[in-house]
Amino acid sequence: MQTSSKSTNRLCRLFQLEYPIIQAGMAGGTTTPALVAAVSEAGGLGTLGAGYMSPEAIRQAIRDIRELTARPFAVNLFILQEPERAPGEAQQRAQADSAWHLLAPLRERLNVREDGPPAVWSESYRDQLAVLLDERVPVFSSTFDAPGTDTLAECTRLGIRTIGTATTVREALLLQQAGVDAIVAQGAEAGGHRGTFPGEGEPPLIGTMALVPQIADSVQVPVIASGGIMDGRGIAAALALGAEGVQFGTAFLTCTESGAHPAHKAAVLGSSDESTMLSRAVSGKYARGIRSRLLEELEPLAGQLPGYPAQNALTQEIRRAAAKAGNPDYMAMWAGQASPLALKTTAAELIARLIGEADQVLSRLQRFT
Repeated sequence: MQTSSKSTNRLCRLFQLEYPIIQAGMAGGTTTPALVAAVSEAGGLGTLGAGYMSPEAIRQAIRDIRELTARPFAVNLFILQEPERAPGEAQQRAQADSAWHLLAPLRERLNVREDGPPAVWSESYRDQLAVLLDERVPVFSSTFDAPGTDTLAECTRLGIRTIGTATTVREALLLQQAGVDAIVAQGAEAGGHRGTFPGEGEPPLIGTMALVPQIADSVQVPVIASGGIMDGRGIAAALALGAEGVQFGTAFLTCTESGAHPAHKAAVLGSSDESTMLSRAVSGKYARGIRSRLLEELEPLAGQLPGYPAQNALTQEIRRAAAKAGNPDYMAMWAGQASPLALKTTAAELIARLIGEADQVLSRLQRFT
C-alpha cells in the first residue's frame, strides 16, 4: 500500500493521494471540516457530506476545509430532481400529507410542534452543485443517480475530478457512459442510504464481494470498494477483487473529528454483527442503521409512507428532537454491517492503522504465491 508521486495506483494519480483511501461523504453533520481535512492531511481523500446542507453552508464548509488543508478533498451531493420537475410530485405531496398525520404520535412523544408537513422537502441539487463549480472543489462525489453529461463536461473544464456511486453493474455502466473519473461500488453491507438509482421496487442488495469484481470487469475507470470494510483485511480483499481503492464510512464515524452525535458513536462502538437493519421507513429510501425504536415503530407503516425526500423531511424534526434530548431510541443512527470493528481513534491514527494492517496482510499473502 505504500505509494508515491510515481504511484501505479490510478486513484492516487487521479486525486493526488498518498493512499487510495476515501472517507465516505456521510451527510447530516458527521463529516465536519475537521474530519475531512484530517483525512486528506493523512494522505487519503476526505469528503464533505453536503446532501442536506444549504448552498451557503456548503460554501462556508469548503472554505473552512481549505483553511485546514491544502490537499485535495471531495464534496458529496445527492442527485435529486428539482421539485417542479419530479414526476408524481402532486401525488407524493398528497401521500406526505396523509403520512404526516400518521406520525402524530411520534411528534407528540418527542414534543415536536408542527402546524403541517414541511413545505420544502430538500435542498436544491442544482443550487448546491453551482457552489461546487463556483468554488472549483478538487473532487465532486455523487450518489442516487448519474450526473448529467453537461455537468461532468463542466467539471472537466474546471479541473474537477468526479466520483459516482453504483450498486449494480448497470448503474456503473451508466456512470462510465456519463463520464465520471471513478466509481464507488457500494455493497449491501454499507451503512446509510443505498446509492441505488431511481426505479420501482426494492433495491438490489448485491454484497460487496459479489459486486466489486463484476463492476471491475465491466468498466475501464478505477473502482472503489465500499460496504462492510473496516480494516486492512478489507483493503486487501478489495484489491484482490479488482478494486483500486476503498471507501470507509462507519470506520470514520467514530473518529474524534467526526460530528456524529455521541449517542450514535456509542451505539456503533457497542454494536454487534446483528445490530443493523435495512429500512426505507425513516427517509423514504432504503438505508442501513442501528436497530432502534424509531426504525422498528416506523417499519410497519412503510407501505403508507412517501418516498425520499418527502419522508425524510417528515421525520427530520422528530430525529432532531431526539438528538437534542440525547435519546438514541428515536435517532437514525446509520451504520454498516461491520460496525463492531469500529474504533475510538483519530482520523490520522485510523489511516496509519489501515495502511499498516493492509501491508501486513498483503505481505503474508505473498508468501503463499
